[in-house]
Amino acid sequence: MPDKSSQQRALPRIRVLQVEDSPLDAELVLTELQADGIDYDVRLVDDEPAFVETLKAFKPHIVLSDLSMPGFSGQRALELLRDLSGDIPFIYVSATLGEEAAIAALREGATDYILKQNPARLASAVRRAMREADEQRARVRAEAELIRIQRFESLAMLAGGLSHDLRNLLQPLLLAGDSLQDYQDDPRLARLGALVRDCGRRGLEMVQSMLSFARGARRAEQVKVQALIDALSLLLQGSVPRTVTLDIDVADPQLTFEGNHTELQQCLLNLCLNAIQAMPNGGMLRVTTRKAKLEQSFILEHEDAQPGDYVCLTVTDTGIGMAEEVRRRLFEPFFTTKDGGTGLGLLSCRRIVYSHGGVMRMDSIVGEGTCFDLYIPLARPVIEAAHPVDSDANLHGNAEHVLLVVEEAGQLTLLTDTLDAWGYEVHGSQSGTAALQWIEACGLPDLVVMDADMSLFTSERTLAALSQYGYRSGVLVLCRADDPPDSAKFRMHDGNRVRRLNKPVNTRSLLLAVHDALREGEKKEKQRH
Repeated sequence: MPDKSSQQRALPRIRVLQVEDSPLDAELVLTELQADGIDYDVRLVDDEPAFVETLKAFKPHIVLSDLSMPGFSGQRALELLRDLSGDIPFIYVSATLGEEAAIAALREGATDYILKQNPARLASAVRRAMREADEQRARVRAEAELIRIQRFESLAMLAGGLSHDLRNLLQPLLLAGDSLQDYQDDPRLARLGALVRDCGRRGLEMVQSMLSFARGARRAEQVKVQALIDALSLLLQGSVPRTVTLDIDVADPQLTFEGNHTELQQCLLNLCLNAIQAMPNGGMLRVTTRKAKLEQSFILEHEDAQPGDYVCLTVTDTGIGMAEEVRRRLFEPFFTTKDGGTGLGLLSCRRIVYSHGGVMRMDSIVGEGTCFDLYIPLARPVIEAAHPVDSDANLHGNAEHVLLVVEEAGQLTLLTDTLDAWGYEVHGSQSGTAALQWIEACGLPDLVVMDADMSLFTSERTLAALSQYGYRSGVLVLCRADDPPDSAKFRMHDGNRVRRLNKPVNTRSLLLAVHDALREGEKKEKQRH
């Protein structure tokens, strides 16, 4: 059992609203609280207008009310309290409360009742009421957070379902834009091509960014600072009001580190939205990045971080700032200064930063603004093998036979026209069965380019049938980025290699993939002979 002193420390200073017409009785009640070590501020009222006004202005933690007063009553006070706030404890302290009246009071929503003739139980009743109220508020917040998470998961499912259709809609924009740019002798068509292509790419970036954010992927990856800030900028579009100026400064766009793009994106987005809400009258929101070197003296005892090189991601606002009391409680679970807030956003941010082996710092001045610094450790630079970039001349085909299998007619036409314009002999089929019929009539192609998402005759069945037909060359599968690499969509018999190409594709990535697949097929053919 904890001692009395520990119990006293467990209850912070509370605001008490007393409804009592007898100053002497009111003083006796407060004496019981003082004797038990309860720290409080109090307001005393004895009529309805004063009670309502004090409820709104004083915002009490608990109400202690007499049952009967001239022109006012405890029942009316309880009724008004429940209309305005359902989670504030209400305790009757009365000399006239009989057993039946006490039971009726509890049924009406009172938390407890105390007889003035026996006030010894008052302090413990107040402590219990405050504890239960805190627990109830925590349950409500937890339930609200659970609902928010469930809605978020539903959004992720919806985003996943829509992403495929959106990619298919964007695919023609990318290919058509590239094709129009080939008309360099007509500047208007070339400009139109650039516009169409750029719109397609921008749409694709937004779809991928929103899908990644909604799904909350948790894999470790190489995070490029510029890509992280670009994704954040896309997500902030539509959220920054006209009265707020957004200033972004990336000191080293090539800076790369190991981490989780989605979680850091979520963290920065949360800080930016908080900053916007802290500037109701407008201001400046700055997002900056820089390289920093942290010494051991900078790292606190409870932080599991090491001295060294870090990337510093900073979010600064010129808003209302935070008082010292708010700053002390900033990372408490469920603590929030926003109506309807969960109080978990900053706690989640700090968890994300700590999970990266980093540290988080905050500085705020009332009336001037707030600054959050996220320090993420830099991994050793990843040196990728240089890949020779083929010139456009090398991307031209040499009349190789390409069998293209895509169900959607518009995409099939654009892909066929693109490959045909670059020197390939292309046959387009809208189903796996039509492709196999063409093979029976015309023979095996040099390369098969096939959509992974086919319903009439699936890509898995088409791949199996190609092997049975004796096809030994490469297959280029147009797939979604989130398709698992071990999917049956990418397996063939007899050791044939299946290459992936994420949709939607642009002209250059398509030509590079076709070029590489054909060259690899030629090497395998030479090895057989």
